[in-house]
Amino acid sequence: MLPSEVAIALMPTAGPAGLLLLTELNTERPPQRRSGSRLTSRTLTGERTVDLSRIERVRLLTHFSRGGVSERVLLVRDAYGMSLGLIDPASHRAPHRALERPPRGGSRPRVSRAALAHLGMLPAPGRLAVHTVVVWLTTVLGLCGYLTAVLVLAT
Repeated sequence: MLPSEVAIALMPTAGPAGLLLLTELNTERPPQRRSGSRLTSRTLTGERTVDLSRIERVRLLTHFSRGGVSERVLLVRDAYGMSLGLIDPASHRAPHRALERPPRGGSRPRVSRAALAHLGMLPAPGRLAVHTVVVWLTTVLGLCGYLTAVLVLAT
């Protein structure tokens, strides 16, 4: 569809921009509502509701900017496949309380150690530092590998 020169020029920005947009689709925008065991918030794709009594997985996403860590997103996914990225520290209280309660009839949710440390549920003083360094190295090496692949394909 596009001339090869245009496609090659777009490749270095299209991949990272697509990954960034993919993570931003589920991220909350104020205001958020909580009723019973459900947490609802607006996102770029519309309103999303996560059932906190049926949490399946919780993990921590870390984004970087020029000055360091720009944002940490707590990504909560329930048994229905709905996921919501929580940014606001006030919205972290709801999944924190839900994870403290034993699950009803189901298995325990999978929660990353970094998410537990971010929520204050894991007494590991260096856990967030280790997570931040690993994510930063993965990001830098991934971008270098991506740019190398683009340059190799361009020649």
